[in-house]
Amino acid sequence: MSRAVELSKQMSKIPYTVKTPGARQPVRPVSTDPLAPAEENYVTENPLLEDPDALAARLAESEDFLRRNRNVLLGALLAVVLAVGGFFGYNYWRTQQDAQAQAAMFRAVDNWEADSLKPALQGDGKLPGLNKVANEYSGTKAGNLANFYAGVALLKQGKFAEAYTALDKFSSDDYLVQARAYSLMGDAQLEQGKAKEAAALYAKAADYKANEYFTPSYLLKQGVALEAAKDNEGALKAYNRIIDDYATAQEVGEARQAKARLQQ
Repeated sequence: MSRAVELSKQMSKIPYTVKTPGARQPVRPVSTDPLAPAEENYVTENPLLEDPDALAARLAESEDFLRRNRNVLLGALLAVVLAVGGFFGYNYWRTQQDAQAQAAMFRAVDNWEADSLKPALQGDGKLPGLNKVANEYSGTKAGNLANFYAGVALLKQGKFAEAYTALDKFSSDDYLVQARAYSLMGDAQLEQGKAKEAAALYAKAADYKANEYFTPSYLLKQGVALEAAKDNEGALKAYNRIIDDYATAQEVGEARQAKARLQQ
């Protein structure tokens, strides 16, 4: 006896719905109008429950589908399990890497704060310096921050191209630190004689979550860089922005003097 027939017999024991007591087929609704034509296309509300043979056939089809596609389904399930496991495994590994990077960076930051720039960058023979932390732990928060510290140290050493590269690798959601990084990159470019590129970076610093405390100083730097790039019109716009938008800033006096000088 086939499985479908067995299921059919078992399903025949399922009681009918409340709407169709004691009958395999539902009672057709009777019209109150005796002259109205009979409803030829009346559809049961749940044909599978009303017809056990149809339900048995559907179950048999599902079983056959699972049997034929067993390997594919198992492979898909395995892929999902591996993806989820890999996600949590990667997050755990990254957390461990960040902890190691912070520990390795501790001495380098101490040296950086003491202006001992060479051991800060290259290490002190026992613990690695900022350069190594930034390279070996590039995917961690500590490695990212090491780029910022290294960029500042390299600027102080006069290694402007290297400083720009290190700062360019740094990114932060903190509006103060990220804007400061853009400004320092502008300093590195200006020191290399790239006034136009420096002005663009100062503008980026000024526009990054602009505020009354730091934006005026970045605008002032932008104006100076634009003057160096022979763009006096652009410089006037930067100075006017300080005067008009940040009237209480301490940079207003310098902006007024620079504006007067350019308009002579």
